[in-house]
Amino acid sequence: MTDYNALVAAAAMAVGPINSRSQSAWLASVQDVAVELAFTAREVQQAVQRLDASHPFAAYLDKVEIEESQHRGLLTLIPPSGIPETIRTEPETSVSGRKMIERARELTGRWVLVYRYNEPKAGGGFENVRMVARLMDLGEGAFSNDVARQVLIGDAGGNRERARQAWQDAGLPLTGSIAVADLEPVRAKVREQQV
Repeated sequence: MTDYNALVAAAAMAVGPINSRSQSAWLASVQDVAVELAFTAREVQQAVQRLDASHPFAAYLDKVEIEESQHRGLLTLIPPSGIPETIRTEPETSVSGRKMIERARELTGRWVLVYRYNEPKAGGGFENVRMVARLMDLGEGAFSNDVARQVLIGDAGGNRERARQAWQDAGLPLTGSIAVADLEPVRAKVREQQV
């Protein structure tokens, strides 16, 4: 059996002294706050367990979209391999989903540390869906030259020649890392050409 004495004490402190309230009204308020704290404690425990079971990795957060069917956020990430991947949030109709989507939008165009976990797919047997548990800002950063090229080719719809030409026109170096800030205008131009 769980000892709720600490929760009741915290709730009593939060509610404050009885003062002019009746004892029964004060006790009801303490009970309401204690129950809310108990639910909050369970949610925190679940979130920490999810983080402990997650697999963190660094990636560039390229874009955030909303999936129509499930109303989940779809985050397009580009890890150091240069191969884009998609990871989902909780539905935007939930508080946690809405907060994660807002956070992802704030971090779009930046390198992030992604804490991901696998969630069983509904009706999918043994299939899993990659979910995001937390995002930490790692800054604007830079791509390795190879990854920057792969990203640009992806933006050009796989057209290597168009990506090469845009790279050359922008005067990007053939070796070394490419700052995200230097690559972004080239990416935008290539995407405009594709439309």
